[in-house]
Amino acid sequence: MKISFKKIGEPTDKLIASLNKWENDPKLVPLIHPCRNQDDIESYVLITKEEIKKRLTKYQMYEIYLGDLLIGEMNYTVDPMHLYRKERGTAWIAITIGEEIARGRGVGSISLKYLEEEIKKQGLKRIELGVFEFNKNAHKLYQKLGYQEIGKNKQFTFYQDKMWDDIRMEKYI
Repeated sequence: MKISFKKIGEPTDKLIASLNKWENDPKLVPLIHPCRNQDDIESYVLITKEEIKKRLTKYQMYEIYLGDLLIGEMNYTVDPMHLYRKERGTAWIAITIGEEIARGRGVGSISLKYLEEEIKKQGLKRIELGVFEFNKNAHKLYQKLGYQEIGKNKQFTFYQDKMWDDIRMEKYI
């Protein structure tokens, strides 16, 4: 299994098509971002090149490949407003393994370790993330890689007919 990463400088049509596919997959939407209700899960979003270009002014973004297949995306930003613990020099991370063929194969773990190294190269010492309470596999992965729970945002997102907490975690690198 050959996993590789490519830093996104200029968004390609391939990337935009993949992001639109993943952001509109009802199985993935609840894992990617908070939802208020079932309508949020089922609503269509359109991601454009312009939106990604704007995002790249604040975020470092990376494509994740399995061989030649684009299977996911990960990113980080520094000191966003939504940090649970407002500690300067903190990278907020997000990772999406969009292609089902790549899930459960260790891609998330390898990708996260790569992202941590990229963050460390920038001189940052702390990472924070949020994981939805129902996403047990991701929560377990973060714990395995040394992330510690630091708090919860109660009743934060909708999934399977109920509201769930957002668990905030951190790691010093």
